Amino acid sequence: AEALPGMHRVMMGLREGDGGPPPGPWARAAAGVERPGAGVAESCDWLPHVYEESQCPALPCYAGRLYPERTEAVIAQRRARDREALQEVLACIARDVDTGGRRPDEDGGAAPARFSVTRAEDLERPEGFRFELLVEGKPVAPLEDVRRTLDSIAQDFGHIPSEYLVPAGHGRYGPGTAGPSGERPGRDLEDKGHRYDEWDHARRRYRKDWCLLYEKDVHPQWDDFVERTRRKYRGLLKELSRTFEALRGEDRKLKRQPYGDDIDLDAVIESYVDRRLGREEAQRQFQKRRRVERDVAVMFLVDMSGSTKGWINDAEREALVLLCESLETLGDRYAIYGFSGYSHRRCEVFRVKRMEEEYTEEVRARISGIWPQDYTRMGAAIRHTAGLLDAVEARTRLLVTISDGRPDDQDGYRGPYGVEDTRQALLEAKHRGIHPYCVTIDLEAHEYLPRM
Repeated sequence: AEALPGMHRVMMGLREGDGGPPPGPWARAAAGVERPGAGVAESCDWLPHVYEESQCPALPCYAGRLYPERTEAVIAQRRARDREALQEVLACIARDVDTGGRRPDEDGGAAPARFSVTRAEDLERPEGFRFELLVEGKPVAPLEDVRRTLDSIAQDFGHIPSEYLVPAGHGRYGPGTAGPSGERPGRDLEDKGHRYDEWDHARRRYRKDWCLLYEKDVHPQWDDFVERTRRKYRGLLKELSRTFEALRGEDRKLKRQPYGDDIDLDAVIESYVDRRLGREEAQRQFQKRRRVERDVAVMFLVDMSGSTKGWINDAEREALVLLCESLETLGDRYAIYGFSGYSHRRCEVFRVKRMEEEYTEEVRARISGIWPQDYTRMGAAIRHTAGLLDAVEARTRLLVTISDGRPDDQDGYRGPYGVEDTRQALLEAKHRGIHPYCVTIDLEAHEYLPRM
């Protein structure tokens, strides 16, 4: 009462609204377990008296309710998710293992790799051990995500079931693997996808043809989103238009020219120093202004993962409207693609505007139709759009990624693995002469963006 004055009054008010005293044996049981000194033994003694009662007392407003059937459903979902994640990783490891000395199977090819687990001492864990993954009897060093999956499975079963140690098919995508809608595609659907390698930083090599990417169109949404954005940001649009107009008409100052409109002071000073040192003087000591035609192509790659749901999606679409309206002033070529995916077998890019396509009402409706999808598997999307941009003849080519966070997918593509694959994809783009940039609203971007 001294520490929390008035609390007794509040608690009594809560008890008055909880439906009154419990009925029948429940009242006697409640009085019995509330006696000073009552413990577990008293609760067990009263349990047979109330177990068969059909009328249970109403729960007070501050009491929680247990739903065992919901708990079972969540456990079943987690077990299925853990099994799928582990088998996906086993498929990758099986493909990477040297099969030269493996016994032949019935078709004459190499038999699948055999996986097992063993307990290894680990005094840092409460149980004193951890599960280690073995392939053909030899230990492998899985990623941290795989260790967490093994721990989760072990917590459910106390061991790793043997059926969980069967790889989920071949590491490379093949016929019969579930496609983007969960169906089993045949050769026709498979041929519509694009295969891309993925960088495995732990093994320091690519996973050959690991990702299957589908290119789709964004379904247009015919509403007034673009017009509302124009009205909302009409002041900013005017400012952007003036800025971009200045860029379009800007003259370039060319220095160290053999002739020109003015003296290049830096070149003259260097020439004077060379003369005093007995060196040959440079002849290019002038500068001139020259209007240089812009030759720029920009590829916008927009994050359409599930994490962009809500205001982030609105912000992305509004930013695209402002960029398109401004780039139309410059006359630069630009394209817009969204990206998402669900595992390495279903990477997706969504066409919003192709490079040579005009900024039409159809394109505006597609921008309005950008909606969150699944996960953020960046590497394959960057490789695909960089390939599209590489086919464009332009002096300057820019790849601008707009995202709300770090790379992430449900089959181990998170943490260092996803960051390193994205970094490798960006390096590949730079080797093609493409200048990559990233725009993000993630407050934790400083943890991974400099590395990428």
